[in-house]
Amino acid sequence: MGRRAWQSTFGNVRSFVGNALGGMRGWNNVASWAVAGTLAYFLWVKPAQQLRKEEEERAALAAASDKYRYIEKRKPIPDPQDTGLIYGKKKKGLEDSNS
Repeated sequence: MGRRAWQSTFGNVRSFVGNALGGMRGWNNVASWAVAGTLAYFLWVKPAQQLRKEEEERAALAAASDKYRYIEKRKPIPDPQDTGLIYGKKKKGLEDSNS
């Protein structure tokens, strides 16, 4: 008796899902979902992605053409030490070879 109730419940769930998906079975169902998915992609997903990409390009172009953006006009001060460090000891080998 318990097994019959389980089969009945499973059958009801399967029937509900089948009806919710359009009532078709087999390859007709797969083909209809493929067509619906393709239409949804080309009507909603792709235009949304393209719009987002165009907005990003416009924002990048606007940022590049901003006349008030910061531009570094000073050249960096060169480091006079041989080691390339601001704080540090000079190499002793270089002092001996110069004299």
